[in-house]
Amino acid sequence: MSEAGNWVRVAAVADVAEGSAIPVEVGGRQLAIYHLEGGAIHCTDNICTHAFALLTDGWLEGCLIECPLHAGQFDVRTGAGQGAPIEEDLRTFKVRVEGGDILVDLPD
Repeated sequence: MSEAGNWVRVAAVADVAEGSAIPVEVGGRQLAIYHLEGGAIHCTDNICTHAFALLTDGWLEGCLIECPLHAGQFDVRTGAGQGAPIEEDLRTFKVRVEGGDILVDLPD
């Protein structure tokens, strides 16, 4: 397992079924790991920017995660909010897969 720089192992690929998302906590930071149909893996903050809610309690459809609280949606690939009530985009993190592990590049 490589953790050179700020790359941190957050989960195994096998932990996240294709087409789903899971919550992970790393160093007090709430993250969401997404395994999109087709195999792409992405990571964002797990807390909605509109109101406090865990996005992984919402619904993932394609590349959009819908917040369970007010139905705001974000593109998990870019973090871009998809309209009201979202006024602030979601923070995204670089992801790489090594072997069966998912690593995320976290800031200091």
